[in-house]
Amino acid sequence: MRELMHRHRELCERAVDPLEIAAGLEAHGVTDRTAARFRHRDVFSLAEELYARVPRAEAPATAPRPADPAPLPSARVRAALHMLPGALAATTVTAVAAVQGAAPSVLRPALAFVGAVFVLLALRLCLRSGPLRTGQGVGRAAALWTCWLTGYALCADRLLGALRADGPELSLARLSAALPLLFGAFPPVTGPASAAAHAPFPSGPLPAAAAITVALCCAVAPAAWCARWFAVRGRRRLAASRGLGEFAAGMRPLLSGAALLFMAATVALLAVAGLLAGRFGTDSAGALPPLRALTPFAAALALAVLLFLARLLAVHGFPVAAGRGLAAAVVLEAVALATLPLGRLPGAAAVARPVEAAAGLFGPAVVPALACAAAALGLFAYGLRALTGAAAHSPAPGTATPWSGTTTPRSGAADAPPPGPPAAAAP
Repeated sequence: MRELMHRHRELCERAVDPLEIAAGLEAHGVTDRTAARFRHRDVFSLAEELYARVPRAEAPATAPRPADPAPLPSARVRAALHMLPGALAATTVTAVAAVQGAAPSVLRPALAFVGAVFVLLALRLCLRSGPLRTGQGVGRAAALWTCWLTGYALCADRLLGALRADGPELSLARLSAALPLLFGAFPPVTGPASAAAHAPFPSGPLPAAAAITVALCCAVAPAAWCARWFAVRGRRRLAASRGLGEFAAGMRPLLSGAALLFMAATVALLAVAGLLAGRFGTDSAGALPPLRALTPFAAALALAVLLFLARLLAVHGFPVAAGRGLAAAVVLEAVALATLPLGRLPGAAAVARPVEAAAGLFGPAVVPALACAAAALGLFAYGLRALTGAAAHSPAPGTATPWSGTTTPRSGAADAPPPGPPAAAAP
């Protein structure tokens, strides 16, 4: 016990309650089995003895008082900020769709590019403040995987369709000619220019890729609300719990509830997008639409849930696991794409048969739907263990939590280390 007290003396001196010591011990690899060696039933009981035996450290009299953190924007300002990406995406789609008739051919791509830049800037603002802000960077690799997954979910039908139709013998000339159609979210406008000049929108429903893009951008607002809901209730349960086991048991329903709430909000947004794209209508015989018409929306839902879980893990101190989850989805999609040209090699037809069968039955978007769903399930299973620990909900001392705008009261100097950062702690 004396050796354990000496090893974690600084942690015990800075703590203001036994839960902080328990979170730090958990982050340093101390388990209930380790606590049993010291004749304690669990880590929380061991933390209580350390808290009772180690005296608290007093702040030096000459230490300067830490400056008050900058006030965070009000709840209304943060809500407006999180709705900004969806509003900009809807404005961009409306502006591009309204350009018709004899307008220059470069005007529509220019409007789409400028709108995409503003949407990305708004997303960056949302991720740098509020409940979606991480204490440390997630890395360029995670940003690259996110761009890949988003682009593949929106263009899977054209990309996978081109590979299925042409195979490895596709020449560079045909590939360069197919690129404009590969990423074209808006088909060319047809019809007389005089009629188009008086119509604010092109005839027919909104393209599915454009509607899904707007829905994904609008999903930032419910993602921020669910992340804040989970974080606030996690801190409250941490303050009221009497042991780590009780805390973990209470956090699992909260994590499941946050994920289900976000899924419900995203389904509602995608339902509106499907109505705008005309995918939820019926044909002349009154039959339901085929499954392949709804597969792109299922892929968008799986992508949104994957990105939400990855961001939730990164916010609570697990950016490496979040990046690995995104990378796993990218690998699954890349392998599915690679099987199509490999299947056209002599004697390798069976390699591409699963992807060919799934794409023929449910549409090309089934590949990103299954890849993102599998990665999201993996991150959720990991989060049931990582996000239910006390260390994931213990902010650094003297810092303002991104969801409340208040400073967490801690005794000791302002530069005292957190009780156990999961990313930097070593057993």
